[in-house]
Amino acid sequence: MEGPVMQKQHGLLRILTFTWLSKSTIVEIISMLFIILFLYTGLSKLIDYYEFKDQLIDNPILKPFASIVVWALPLTEFIVCVLLIIPRWRLKGLYASMALMIAFTIYVAGVLSFYKELPCSCGGIISLLSWKQHLVFNSAFILLAFAGVKLERQLRRSAKAALTQQIQ
Repeated sequence: MEGPVMQKQHGLLRILTFTWLSKSTIVEIISMLFIILFLYTGLSKLIDYYEFKDQLIDNPILKPFASIVVWALPLTEFIVCVLLIIPRWRLKGLYASMALMIAFTIYVAGVLSFYKELPCSCGGIISLLSWKQHLVFNSAFILLAFAGVKLERQLRRSAKAALTQQIQ
């Protein structure tokens, strides 16, 4: 039989390991974090359109694509938000989120390797991060996307198995 100390330890362990959250709740939280991130950065880029465009033009990596990226990036972020909002498309949204964050991370690594003085064109408060802080931030979001994909796939497999079992 467990004493009160053991019960407190189990309770704390449950809180720290998030075992009190269901897989679907965790996927919802991860999706919401990406929705907030992409809506915020996409809107920030559009609100400060001319500054965003100037930063892209000043960027030797993105300059050849600046006229496309200035619209395509915020639009892509908004499309990913729609994918994440609609449960049927959420897995695609999580994959797209992971792909975007990997692309952003590769870009940041390139900046760190070759152009340490470039301004960030991320948008909003996120543009205040140093390039190394961007790497940490992006890496954390890549891990979140990976976890979201894994959990969403497990949920879909479980739902499919349950449906198959009901039919039989």
